Amino acid sequence: MSERYVPALGFRWLTPLYDAVVRLTTRERTFKHALLDQAALSSGQEVLDLACGTGTLTIWAKQRVPGLRLAGLDGDAEVLARARAKAHAAGLEIAFDDGFSTSLPYADRRFDRVTSSLFFHHLDRDSKARTLAQVFRVLKPGGELHVADWGRAANPLMRAAYWSIQLLDGFDNTVDNVKGLLPELMRAAGFRDVSETRRFSTMWGTLSLYRATKSGG
Repeated sequence: MSERYVPALGFRWLTPLYDAVVRLTTRERTFKHALLDQAALSSGQEVLDLACGTGTLTIWAKQRVPGLRLAGLDGDAEVLARARAKAHAAGLEIAFDDGFSTSLPYADRRFDRVTSSLFFHHLDRDSKARTLAQVFRVLKPGGELHVADWGRAANPLMRAAYWSIQLLDGFDNTVDNVKGLLPELMRAAGFRDVSETRRFSTMWGTLSLYRATKSGG
């Protein structure tokens, strides 16, 4: 399968609008700070923000815990340029790397935490599985994966709202999310203690937080 990235909001011409759209429509500050709370980041940890996009979550993590050894990875050079510019404006030094989730350019057992927000619904089933296998590989034993993404609809209204995401990003990619299958895929990749921890209602549907652990040893 050839590697390709999905531009922010699905189309390159929408990339300049990405930050504003996410901020205004997804309760971004609320769910991303909840994700960082859940990840329990601490100084000295090695952390990967997977599919970091324009770097909002990455920057907030570094501002919260300046002693993190933090990397952000994305396959879109344009959003990485925006992420680097935002980090520079904030006076932060963050390594933003160009690469694909299905072939992470990092050594085995490097990271204590991997975070990801609004990414997995862009991937087809095979790419989700390959990405989770790569995340499992680069996590240290006892390391944790923390994900924010669209989940099983909390009610019919949230299910109807999610149709907009499916029309934009594709039904094949997004169906696993609305069926609540991300935890199952995480377990299939070898993760333990997998759980959906919180849900948020947004104008696009139900946004869920997940956590999973790579067993120690």
